[in-house]
Amino acid sequence: MVELLISEKPQSALKIATALADDKVIKKENKKIPYYEVKHKGKKIIVGCAVGHLFGLKEIDGKGWTYPTFNYDWIPIYEVNKAAKHTKPYIETLKKLVKEADEFTICTDFDDEGSLLGYNVLRFIAKKNDAARMKFSTLTKKDLVSSYENKFKTLDFGQIFAGETRHTLDWAWGINLSRALTLSVKNAKGGFKILSIGRVQGPTLNLIVNKEKEILSFKPVPYWQVSLVFNHDGKDFTAEHKKNPFWKKNEAEKALQNTKNSKAIISKIKKSEIIQAPPTPFDLTTLQLEAYRTLGINPKETLSLAQNLYVNGLISYPRTSSQQIPPSIDLREILTKLFKSDYADLVKELLKKQLQPNNGKKTDPAHPAIIPTGEIPEKLTDREFKLYDLITRRTLATLAEPAKRESLQIEININKELFALNGIKTIYPGWHKYYGHFLMLKETELPEFRGGQEIKNYRTDMYEKETQPPKRYSPASLVKELEKKHLGTKATRSNIIDTLYERQYIHEQSIQATHLGIRVIETLEKYSPEIIDEKLTKHFEKETDLIEQNKKPKEKVIEESKNVLIKILEKFKKNELNIGNELAEANKQTRDKASIIGKCPKCKEGDLRILYNRNSKNYFVACNKYPECKTTFSMPKYALPKPNDVCKECNYPRLKMIRKARRPYDFCINPECSSRKRYEEERNSA
Repeated sequence: MVELLISEKPQSALKIATALADDKVIKKENKKIPYYEVKHKGKKIIVGCAVGHLFGLKEIDGKGWTYPTFNYDWIPIYEVNKAAKHTKPYIETLKKLVKEADEFTICTDFDDEGSLLGYNVLRFIAKKNDAARMKFSTLTKKDLVSSYENKFKTLDFGQIFAGETRHTLDWAWGINLSRALTLSVKNAKGGFKILSIGRVQGPTLNLIVNKEKEILSFKPVPYWQVSLVFNHDGKDFTAEHKKNPFWKKNEAEKALQNTKNSKAIISKIKKSEIIQAPPTPFDLTTLQLEAYRTLGINPKETLSLAQNLYVNGLISYPRTSSQQIPPSIDLREILTKLFKSDYADLVKELLKKQLQPNNGKKTDPAHPAIIPTGEIPEKLTDREFKLYDLITRRTLATLAEPAKRESLQIEININKELFALNGIKTIYPGWHKYYGHFLMLKETELPEFRGGQEIKNYRTDMYEKETQPPKRYSPASLVKELEKKHLGTKATRSNIIDTLYERQYIHEQSIQATHLGIRVIETLEKYSPEIIDEKLTKHFEKETDLIEQNKKPKEKVIEESKNVLIKILEKFKKNELNIGNELAEANKQTRDKASIIGKCPKCKEGDLRILYNRNSKNYFVACNKYPECKTTFSMPKYALPKPNDVCKECNYPRLKMIRKARRPYDFCINPECSSRKRYEEERNSA
């Protein structure tokens, strides 16, 4: 009997084969795709692999670009997307391997996506409806062997059907709504611009646009602050009036006047101790938030880096909603392994005590929180190591003792005008020393004052300020908001944000809606508000959760979604020309604005814009005051120019030149610039 194990990635296949092998691992190849043969307790096992999803949804029997369309089927993903042609030899290799097998076990990631991925291989390549199922949260030998020895006899169909339903809903909403938007512009103005929207993308963009409108409509309100500034032992200190902010200027002026020619006396000293509990273990969202806060890594890259660490056996499965480390995980064993690493001194202290993590409230039935496995990293990129360090230190910190901080508030009385000087310091670090440089806590230590002490050489000042508009979302805070509103899944939220950037609906790290993004929402709000209604999206997320819990059939949810979408599209069709006219104008304005790289250095009045010559099939830069100003600049071929910054050598605009499968480079448009000449010399000598 030969058993075929189907893993999600090549690296996972090698880890699984190595863990199960009684002796040596025999590596074989088919069309340069690796697979492995091992003996486990005398039984022959073949470990094959996918490379992510091998099958995707595609329209069949389509009548061109029309909507609504609901004719689709699962087909090899390289037939769906030309960029996925690398998946073809994986499919062909698995076709070969299934012929050699008598038994099948799915050992892909244990979540909706991984379960569906494995099931599609099973049903479309092996032509089987069921198989055994391994469930593991780390790619360590112990976890993998235990998972194999205790594998389920049947597949996790709840997760499979939930994943299949999400794919189906996303495909149907995405293709139909995107076609509707794109065709509205084409039919109204004759132009062609791909505009996309989806069942999660729409509500997400709506959140950003609403925030943008809130900021744009914000009217600052003036207020005043009165402060006390003094020097003590060579250090400057600032105390704030206890009534700050003053919303009436005359009241602030009165308070300031009352302090003139009066003594400043310390009237009260209040000390309080703050017990600061250790942090909770990471789930994916809190990891993305913390990586952005401490390392400046955006959520999409954090997930990608974490996936690499997981595949290399260094951390547990990252796509988890859990903030808990269950008792079944042997933390002492993990820490003992880490004792051989740079964390030895920290681990030594923890191993002396009972290991009790400060678990959070969030749970996940499939996986624990994100923690290190204890395996020592060897070859990591700089950013991979930084993320590994963050995860490891967070885990150590959650096992440590609470920290103690002392808060000190000093009240200063000047003719009955009361000022507060606040300080805080750590008196027992506890978990702080384990979290290290990721802590970023502010320490403000104050001198030892006594009650009744007079403050000498002080001054009081009054400042006028204004209230500030709400802060824009960052990619990380938007992920948090989407989770809070139950929009999207933990695995897809960062990709949704990325799509909004690609469609030019948003820009900047402090996320701003573009003119096009705002107009898309305004237009849909006017003619088809259901598309951007988060309630509808939440409803289908809950329905999909019921499928995962085996409480609702997938067919019923898909049919309901289809009926809702048909009604939305019927309403959209009636307003198609109005929608197209509004979006075409918004697209033109956004495109024009995005192409401007600076002022024309010749006429000083026009703007330099990136343009495309359809005849020569090349980009160039020209002044928009043509024909009055005929200033133009040529560009290198085979690169996509994007606005960048100002050249430090000549003050002309620089472009970021994007090349396929190669690093982008900076390019000064000024042909007389020394940096431009250096670039041309290097290109000619290459």
